Amino acid sequence: MSRASLRLESIMESIEDIAFTLRENDLKITQAIEDRILKPAVRMHLVKIAEQFSKLKEDNAFSILSCFEANDLRGVAAVRNYIAHDYDSVDDGIIDEVIRFDLPRIKSTIATILADNL
Repeated sequence: MSRASLRLESIMESIEDIAFTLRENDLKITQAIEDRILKPAVRMHLVKIAEQFSKLKEDNAFSILSCFEANDLRGVAAVRNYIAHDYDSVDDGIIDEVIRFDLPRIKSTIATILADNL
């Protein structure tokens, strides 16, 4: 498996871990991102996702990155920066939107890329 595929698998795993956290705790997204215990876990997965995309860029995997919507990539990077640099001021509404709208598109794109490369 290529380095890029491993990075995509890591992103997929984080997305699935966020979904698992919500499902196992029978919570809506807004409840999970406000929960004292789950909030840091969800945010850390979002940071991990952004870091893997950053590493794809460093690896010059532009053919893979071009498969994703530019707004999704910018959004994930922006959320990572907010979490890393201004943790207490992160707007939970933005986290909600990323989980609700961006991550499903990213997950679908990754599934397509991985299926095409097998």
